[in-house]
Amino acid sequence: MAQPLMPHATASWLVDNTSLSFEQIAEFCGLHILEIQAIADDTAATKLTGRDPVRAHELTQDEIDKGQKDPNYVLKMSKGPDQIRRTKGPRYTPVSKRQDKPDGIAWIIRNHPEISDGQISNLIGTTRTTIAAIRDRTHWNIANITPKDPVTLGLTTQRELDAAVTKAAKAHGIEAPVDTRLEGDREALIEQLRAERDQAARDAEAAATAGEGEAAPVVHTAETLFKH
Repeated sequence: MAQPLMPHATASWLVDNTSLSFEQIAEFCGLHILEIQAIADDTAATKLTGRDPVRAHELTQDEIDKGQKDPNYVLKMSKGPDQIRRTKGPRYTPVSKRQDKPDGIAWIIRNHPEISDGQISNLIGTTRTTIAAIRDRTHWNIANITPKDPVTLGLTTQRELDAAVTKAAKAHGIEAPVDTRLEGDREALIEQLRAERDQAARDAEAAATAGEGEAAPVVHTAETLFKH
């Protein structure tokens, strides 16, 4: 299925400007629902500037209206100009995030040893030489490398990581770990997150209008709600 040219920025705009469900936005943008929740709760690794998919001719207002009326409706992307996509070569990583690559590599090696160096290279956009150096602890900066979730660092998406874990588990004949963070009444949880976010916005607006420096209300995030 075709995806927006800038999925995270598009997701941010849809969260702020529509009442589409998190599942609808995740499906349209090709992202994991937890990434949408992080964007909605402002806990994403990077603050995003929204990108209007209607102005970008990637989605029509009519499609948005259909989705808002029916939470089970799957948004259909408009046919826009052909997008040039990378088919070969390493993943491009912004300069600001390149220093985080060793931490992301170390996290995958520690938590998912079944993932091959080739898969890590594709996920993170690095060389097998660097991966091997981190794996056998001969990397020049090994003393300062701290394993960190590459999704949180913005080096890959949750969907891509999950796909790599599943593929590696299948190749090794083991059962892939099951994501249990969304167990229970998911719809109720999503509504709770949205309601708390809206209430926080109303409280902040009321405090600003009154000119009083009241303490910010406590708002649950996806991270705190799913913490074991």
